Amino acid sequence: MDTKIKDVAKMAGVSPATVSRVLNDSSLVAESTKRKVKEAIEQMSYHPNATAKYLRSQKTMTIGVIVSDINVSYYAEIVKGIENMAYSRKYKVIICDAQNQKEKELGYLELLLNRTVDAMILITPMLSDETIKEYVNKGFVIGLIGRYLDHPNVPCSFTDNVKFSKQALEHLIERGHRNIAYLSGYPDAIDSYERLEGYMKALREHNIPFRPELIENGDFNETGGYHAFKRMVEKKLSFTAIYSANDEMALGVYKACAELHIMIPEQLAIVGVDNNRISKYISPQLSTVNQPKYTMGALLVEKIIDQINENQFVNQRVFKVDSELLIRGSSDFKVLNV
Repeated sequence: MDTKIKDVAKMAGVSPATVSRVLNDSSLVAESTKRKVKEAIEQMSYHPNATAKYLRSQKTMTIGVIVSDINVSYYAEIVKGIENMAYSRKYKVIICDAQNQKEKELGYLELLLNRTVDAMILITPMLSDETIKEYVNKGFVIGLIGRYLDHPNVPCSFTDNVKFSKQALEHLIERGHRNIAYLSGYPDAIDSYERLEGYMKALREHNIPFRPELIENGDFNETGGYHAFKRMVEKKLSFTAIYSANDEMALGVYKACAELHIMIPEQLAIVGVDNNRISKYISPQLSTVNQPKYTMGALLVEKIIDQINENQFVNQRVFKVDSELLIRGSSDFKVLNV
């Protein structure tokens, strides 16, 4: 089996980041540490990936950004934060639309291998932790927005999906709802199951039975939300509220309710996630979770640029930013005798 950078790090008693800096002859590493690392490299016959080393030494001043679906408005403000911060640091940004396909995400990661970009930012990707770590352990620079990865070389910027989902459910429960449906996004997306976790946690803590039939997949888009709601209605399921994993799907529910003459919030309360611009222009205004998307993007790209220039995470690597539940007309209605 090929020796990896983490194996060398373990033998030398240092982090993989330190091994990477030694390989790149960084002045940030003490001479005594360099000797330990070089001895471990020799003993283990480790040969660093030549492509990754070349990438680190020949900068393109370009950062790639992989988004799961460019049609979802959630990404626009994140990308704006990334682009503005990158521009201020004289970096260019390439946007890659994966269209919710793992194969396309992997294909775009090849931009790292062929030196098209200096680093890659993944926004809520479908790729597994193991796949991402495999690239990072070869010396490539990757950052994540919308999820956390436990790796010393991966900067992350995200909100607490479980926490704010639980808050959204508790708001509905306080309004008298007991039969609450959940509209999920793509099954493989981390946002989907973390928000489901918060949903289920709220039910447990309030002694409300979990009803699996009230979980539907809306694929994180308006059309998916529309059809998911229609499927639940056709099954004649009993529910008085919906927690939608994003605002796009909630808009689809609005459309279906208009067709079916279902009044919001008197007959159905709705809470979404993302605080999309249109959420406050529809009637009634949509209750939603506001995530500081611009800040998430700006913070992450700043740390990525630090890493590209071997000034790794001077202050911190992980940015867990706060979100806010915005209660509006779609759910601010007290239900009696539910």
